[in-house]
Amino acid sequence: MPWTKNDYPDSMKNLDKKVRDKAIEIANALVEEENMDEGRAIPIAISKAKEWAENH
Repeated sequence: MPWTKNDYPDSMKNLDKKVRDKAIEIANALVEEENMDEGRAIPIAISKAKEWAENH
């Protein structure tokens, strides 16, 4: 199930909008391209999005 800017996991609701949008993008890619389980993709995506935000 691809997530959108209006429909995303509850664990992303408190993220800054910019970080959340990036986390959604990363999570969707992990699930689609890597066939990763959603439960595993979400925390990885959040972590990578926070890292991305710190470097941009």
